[in-house]
Amino acid sequence: MATGPAFDVGRLLASWRALHGLPGGRWLFSRFVGSMAPYSGSIRATVKELEPGRAVLELKDRRRVRNHLNSIHAIALANLGEMTSGLAVMSALPPGIRGIITGLSMEYFKKARGPLRAYSQCEAPVERALAEDIESPVVCHIRNAEGAEVARATVQWRLGPVPPQ
Repeated sequence: MATGPAFDVGRLLASWRALHGLPGGRWLFSRFVGSMAPYSGSIRATVKELEPGRAVLELKDRRRVRNHLNSIHAIALANLGEMTSGLAVMSALPPGIRGIITGLSMEYFKKARGPLRAYSQCEAPVERALAEDIESPVVCHIRNAEGAEVARATVQWRLGPVPPQ
């Protein structure tokens, strides 16, 4: 999920604030996010919580995200980790800063089955990012319904000033 001149953090958070408390609002907001990043939207995760620098998403266990081992596919988990970290980062970006992923690593601890929750939290970019690109790793923990961590994504973000057009 890259951000640039066309990305509007204010619109993202305003949409969340307007929708999340309404019946079906979280589902609708999640589809909105999926339309901004169609591949990420393909797993149909639902945004449960969003505030600047913090995101919580839920992924239902269903056939479309399963593998041949009858568990949630490793790439679906990577997609969930990237999407969760992306929302945490994007919601924390100050005006004039953009972000793009430069790396993603995954650790898998056990088969992922049942509904999953993904948690990601990050600090707002430091002022140095206003002048030059900085690297900022963001971790996403993915847990099953029992609270056991099934996977962990570490997403490397490059944050820096929006280039002049």
